[in-house]
Amino acid sequence: MKKGVILSPGVLAGVIPLVFLSLFYFYPLAGIFFKSFFSQGGLSLSSSGYVVQSKRMAGIVWFTLWQAGVSTALTLVIALPCAYVMATFHFRWKKVFMTLATIPFVLPTIVVAAAFQALAGEKGILGNMAPDQCLVMIFVAHMFYNFSVVLRITVGFWSAIGPQMKEAGAMLGARPVQIFFKITLPLLKPAIFAASFLVFIFCFSSFGVILILGGPGFSTIEVEIYRQAAHLFNLPVAAMLSLLQIVITFALMWIYTSLQKRLVQFSPETETLSARPPWGLMEKSMVAGCVGFIICFCLCPMLALVIKSLWYEGSLSFIFYRSLFYNVSGSIFYVPPVRAMGNSLMFATATLAMALAVGGCAAMVIHGARGRFARFLDPLFMLPLSTSAVTLGFGMIITLDTPPLNLRTSPFLVPVVHTLVAFPFVVRSVLPALRSIPHALREAAGMLGASPGKVWVHVDLPIIARALTVGAVFAFTVSLGEFGATLFTARPEYATIPVAIYRFLGQPGATNYGQAMAVSSLLMLVTATGFMVIEKLRPRGHEGF
Repeated sequence: MKKGVILSPGVLAGVIPLVFLSLFYFYPLAGIFFKSFFSQGGLSLSSSGYVVQSKRMAGIVWFTLWQAGVSTALTLVIALPCAYVMATFHFRWKKVFMTLATIPFVLPTIVVAAAFQALAGEKGILGNMAPDQCLVMIFVAHMFYNFSVVLRITVGFWSAIGPQMKEAGAMLGARPVQIFFKITLPLLKPAIFAASFLVFIFCFSSFGVILILGGPGFSTIEVEIYRQAAHLFNLPVAAMLSLLQIVITFALMWIYTSLQKRLVQFSPETETLSARPPWGLMEKSMVAGCVGFIICFCLCPMLALVIKSLWYEGSLSFIFYRSLFYNVSGSIFYVPPVRAMGNSLMFATATLAMALAVGGCAAMVIHGARGRFARFLDPLFMLPLSTSAVTLGFGMIITLDTPPLNLRTSPFLVPVVHTLVAFPFVVRSVLPALRSIPHALREAAGMLGASPGKVWVHVDLPIIARALTVGAVFAFTVSLGEFGATLFTARPEYATIPVAIYRFLGQPGATNYGQAMAVSSLLMLVTATGFMVIEKLRPRGHEGF
């Protein structure tokens, strides 16, 4: 009875995500591999030789690694003190400030870039930054985006340590500094290393931030893939760079997952039990400083974006929002922003349905599998998260252009690539809910004569409905903000909101700039609202990355 109820539906459901991955993930990656080494009708090493021997390519690879390392170190510097305050003290509205600190991470990278353009770009509130200061803006944007990654991972782990060990050290005569370096820091190392590698991966594969804020003077592997493919039409070199990107990213993700396994699991109540109210002027000042920093650091770029979208010729105006509905250029090739919004909503709705189907089935097969097969399936379905969106989009346009999968000019390709990026989030949302269902419920339903389908509808589905809703909101918001892969796969008439923002920022004129700020503000509002809905629906204890 147990096998009939649990394993059979899971095995059958596994066909859908496995076929989806085979067609739209492994096949495009294989296409990148063959394009790298078989670009001239036979084996050719010219592209690999160019990438290896070119000083410019070596500089791009070095800059990609170097800027990711510096961005990671700076993020640790600003996040760890705040993590200490959040993990140690309990104060009013603490959860609100944690949510505020996390909103930048859920914003699309194109919105983050637009926000810093509004704050310190050519027409920014703080004035135009010099070209040699563009790198500073890139670092600050990466810190803004990844601040919550370090904060949320280390706060949970720091809270789990509890005060007992530190009190034991104090009783043995250790000073506070010695307690931190001899007890707290060694215990925190796995969490700090895991958070650092995750931030490094995000900065290594950064696309929108570098493309918008870096300009032509700075290029990472991700940006160079786009330029080689879209501007220079040098597909073999772009394919070789994509292959290099895949190898490095997979290695980094393998290290991250290895470090993550060393993290101790903690209950949702651990933080509440270990945190205490701040005592004395020093501790209260630390809390005030932490809260003030979070408010200023997280809100300033977002407020700058809203202000620039409402500021016209020295006064507040909604002219940029009104212009979103008109073709101000009069060109037949122009896609009005309101049409781009419609495209994004259409693609996001299709992505939601596809991601729920693929991700839900993947969660079922992982939950139903046993032994080594189960340990293999979970990381298999997470592979799209370890591959850059630019690489995924590039792989699709060079492989899905011949029958029977001739989707290169089809609008269906956009929700397909969005689903590839979004369905792992559905898996991570639904799988814990499936594992929480007691086997006795399914067995009792089966003993009463319920078929596996009825067990799923009347037992499993009501329990996981909340998790499915979280996964659906994840998929919808991820699709709305996806930029890198969409830039490759979307035809001009099917431009989405992020693509429209990129085009507006790349064109001269106050109207184009103002429209970019207005559309970015709307997208920021939608994604932030989606995240708050997720936080409201998600069970406690599932807030990590």
